[in-house]
Amino acid sequence: MSEFYPETITNLPEADIPFDGVRGWLSQSENHQIVFFEIEAIGDVAEHKHGTQWGTVFEGEMKLTIDNVTKTYRKGDSYFVQANTLHSATFIKKTWLMDFFADKNRYFPKKTS
Repeated sequence: MSEFYPETITNLPEADIPFDGVRGWLSQSENHQIVFFEIEAIGDVAEHKHGTQWGTVFEGEMKLTIDNVTKTYRKGDSYFVQANTLHSATFIKKTWLMDFFADKNRYFPKKTS
């Protein structure tokens, strides 16, 4: 259960995310994904790239570097990462955000036992 998101979101499948301190709930479509993230102040997420990504911050704060340009994003701020563009992030405080991924298989549901 999340302290921020309602059950409508937390009843979605939880995404299998390979970072400690990061949770996400997955809304899956045939050609894209939307992930509702809850991210602790984990520090740096290494530079990487993938398909197109658009997101918005609901609460918290992060620094996002897109193509060597770093900006700080807070509540209400949105960002866009073009496909195959190198980007990285630093999570300064606990942050809740939503990302739209053009990659339909960016994340997979967690396996339940």
